[in-house]
Amino acid sequence: MRHNNQGRKLGRTSAHRLAMLGNMVISLVEHERITTTLQKAKELRRMAEKIVTLGKRNTLHARRLAFRIVQDESVVKKIFDVLGPRFAQRPGGYTRILRTGFRHGDNAEMSVIEFVERTPKAEPEPKEAEKKAEAKTDEKAEEKAEAGA
Repeated sequence: MRHNNQGRKLGRTSAHRLAMLGNMVISLVEHERITTTLQKAKELRRMAEKIVTLGKRNTLHARRLAFRIVQDESVVKKIFDVLGPRFAQRPGGYTRILRTGFRHGDNAEMSVIEFVERTPKAEPEPKEAEKKAEAKTDEKAEEKAEAGA
């Protein structure tokens, strides 16, 4: 019987599982939305909720506890400077899991895990090649207008 045994093993050793979930927390904080299997998402939600709750406390001790799991200074900074204040009034439930279907190959149930209050992603700046292509088309349009006039 599994009395008081919480969590999923996910077919990994405990060290591998903790390392994987720590890396997934880093990805979730950086991108605010990731795609993974449903079971990993459910296990990730437990860690992510605890990390955001630490971010709301904003003490040195909380930072050290968060760094123990995340181990990336820029991500810890985002947790305490961005996510903590964003969820300050919310008493929990910082993430949502959306089922997206099944993966080809092994038919694993896939899902998207994301923060409930996400920042809208700004449009990426056009790359240099796109800027040059736009400039060339603008020049050609001007030449045609001058030749036609």
